Amino acid sequence: MSEITITKEGDGRHGRYVARVAGIDAEAELTFTHRGPDLISADHTGAPDALRGTGAAAALVDHLIADARGNGFMIIPLCPYVRARYEKHPDWQDVMTVGPGEKPRIPHRGSASDG
Repeated sequence: MSEITITKEGDGRHGRYVARVAGIDAEAELTFTHRGPDLISADHTGAPDALRGTGAAAALVDHLIADARGNGFMIIPLCPYVRARYEKHPDWQDVMTVGPGEKPRIPHRGSASDG
């Protein structure tokens, strides 16, 4: 398997994790939005055809989970690919706002947290 390098980019409210595979001139991304203190939504994962089958998209989600655990934030899994990977890894529930198979919700700004 080729070496996959992942970086994180962001402008404060929005960001993305970017995966690059050695020897391939393309990048995959997982975009996210900051939804509140210690809360992000995983919005979209995309990989061009050049990266299909390289494991780049899965590596992005794995990196997201490790980042959430390491930095103490929770994830709203809006992206269908993130939700599909979560179904296979129910142990990720510690950083997800819903259980495997549950439909995620985006909290309304200014509303009180349900806890």
